[in-house]
Amino acid sequence: MFAPIRGTRLFFDIEGTGLVPDGPVMRSRPPAMVIHGGPGSDHSGMRAGMERLTARAQVIYFDHRALDENVEDMEALRQYLGLGPVISIGTSYGGMVAMAHAARYPASVSHLILIVTAAHHEFLEQAERFIAQRATPEQQAVCAKLWAGAFESPEELRRYYEVMGPLYSRRHDPMASHQARERTIYSPEAINAAFGPSGFLRRFDLRAELGRIIAPTLILAAAHDWICPPAYSEEIHRLIRGSDLRLFEKSGHSVRTDEPEAMLDAILGFIVYRRAG
Repeated sequence: MFAPIRGTRLFFDIEGTGLVPDGPVMRSRPPAMVIHGGPGSDHSGMRAGMERLTARAQVIYFDHRALDENVEDMEALRQYLGLGPVISIGTSYGGMVAMAHAARYPASVSHLILIVTAAHHEFLEQAERFIAQRATPEQQAVCAKLWAGAFESPEELRRYYEVMGPLYSRRHDPMASHQARERTIYSPEAINAAFGPSGFLRRFDLRAELGRIIAPTLILAAAHDWICPPAYSEEIHRLIRGSDLRLFEKSGHSVRTDEPEAMLDAILGFIVYRRAG
């Protein structure tokens, strides 16, 4: 489905019903907006890991653009769909979008869930150091294209994720990863505009905005995350008042692959039991 908002056609999809029968009445499930990582890919990688959320929420996926555009797109989509405050679930780059949206539109978010993310550009510098010190020569070569903003085709992006798969997930499954890459729409222009030498991720900094967030916030970190290690989640935890922090000891950057059931249990428990105020 497409929403005609802000001069573009934004793709979105909805999983799960918003109303369910409960005895003599229909009970509503809260809307949850799932914000994928990237940029430069689509929401398809989130679908297999998030379906359990439909037990408690109506799940909305959308494909996004660049950071500030994403924030405004997300708010415009929320209004287009006629939704009240939403559960906002952002992973990696999607967490950056979710934080910015919750800070700039605090009344639009009922719960904020941030998964393996960072609040400012310094995460890129540490990621570059990690790759230089600990990655294989092949991984260093594909990351050089990432840092240079030099991807020229979707095939080159697929190759990047193929080579980097073992670093993203400690339970890396080459066949499952191949299938996920084949069904994903990749945009070299978007990832180049984010990670290249003048990319917007090299200058973003949300730290001064996080104090505006009023939604109950759950922060999920992964002990073996090479790109957004736990220190960045701990920093977000300090800056968002009353937030909860959980560390996944067996996970790399892809928690939804490494500890999927524990991740979903944490999210669902937070949605059900953590209230505003």
